[in-house]
Amino acid sequence: MRAFVGKYFCLFLASVFFVSCKSELPVTESPAGQNCGEVRYGIEVENYICERGSVKNGDYFGGLMYKAGLDDNELQRVINSSEGIFDIRKIKIGNGYEFFYKKDSADNRGDASYFLYERDAMSNVLFSLKDSVYVKILDKEIDTERKYAEVEINTSLWNDIAAAEATPVLALKLADIFAWTIDFFALQKGDSFKVVYDELSYDGKFIDVDNVSYCEFIHNGVLYKSVMFEDGDNSGLYWNEKGESLRKAFLKAPLNFTRISSRFTYRRKHPIYKVVRPHTGVDYAAPMGTPVVAIGDGTVISRGWGGGGGNTVKIRHNSVYTTAYLHLSRYGKGIKKGVRVKQGQVIGYVGSTGASTGPHLDFRVWKNGTPIDPLKMESPSVGPVSKENMDAFLATYDSAKRELDSLSTLKYVEKMLDLLASPARNRES
Repeated sequence: MRAFVGKYFCLFLASVFFVSCKSELPVTESPAGQNCGEVRYGIEVENYICERGSVKNGDYFGGLMYKAGLDDNELQRVINSSEGIFDIRKIKIGNGYEFFYKKDSADNRGDASYFLYERDAMSNVLFSLKDSVYVKILDKEIDTERKYAEVEINTSLWNDIAAAEATPVLALKLADIFAWTIDFFALQKGDSFKVVYDELSYDGKFIDVDNVSYCEFIHNGVLYKSVMFEDGDNSGLYWNEKGESLRKAFLKAPLNFTRISSRFTYRRKHPIYKVVRPHTGVDYAAPMGTPVVAIGDGTVISRGWGGGGGNTVKIRHNSVYTTAYLHLSRYGKGIKKGVRVKQGQVIGYVGSTGASTGPHLDFRVWKNGTPIDPLKMESPSVGPVSKENMDAFLATYDSAKRELDSLSTLKYVEKMLDLLASPARNRES
């Protein structure tokens, strides 16, 4: 009975919306309607006229359907077909859609036969509106393009990637790949990288960076290489040229921070107590509520009030290393004593509890029970590529290296030709 009432309540809302917005919320159309092009999603679209739009504030599914010419009975059939597949109440403002109108013999617009709604970056929802009514979730017809980028750091990783006409999303991908070997908060002018990757797009619009197949990153004069290779069930995905995993036992930092506000020292004047005492940790200044993650797999050995440290989580990673996270505003979901945590799992959020003058994380590390400077901690790597897959890995590495070198040479030649052509262009101008 509840489902029956729900269906007709949706229909009622759609009907009311149609009366109130018939002239106020038109469907955003492509200019004069457009031919839809080739076959898409099994629809012979050359037989249809397309009208594209995007969901506006105040738009409802029923209102859009009425504007496309559906009557009450047709709308109800579509609502029934969508049950368990897609919740029509969750169409989102800004998401795109497309109506497919049947063309008559004079190429005039007829009835709306299909409605294609952009659910997210990777999928659409296709509604068949006439005759055989159905609703399907469809993967988008994603285009993949091989890309090459060459970037030198002058201002910031994000800005310099954009200046090189590459997508800034690369910054996030590279930070993930090299998280255990390069401190991305310590990049300096003159650092550089070359990378080969795949870029995903839909209908000409960028979606995401997919596989980063190979990268050479120079940081502080040291060359770091990464090649993507799947080694069965091995947890690593990116490796150096020797087949050693780039995934370390610990992350470089437990959060995204704005600056280091206090470093490891045995003589620091406490900002509240005004006495000189050891500060055997690193303070990371960050906004209140910033997620704090475990830098490695381990077991929570304590969670609770730590006096001047406020809300504190302490994790034992192995027989050698233990870490602690102080001044938290609150704890991560399920974090309590005895719980196993994974590397990168949120264990709390930045706060200012205990003896604190402002939001920050006091992060501490012990090696064999002795405090050590987290910024100088060496982290052992996980296992290398398995012996049975080493030949395949080396072949993958050689191929990826040759591809990058070839693209790098081509980029250099294009740059030289452009420089040689510049005087000629200047003379002509």
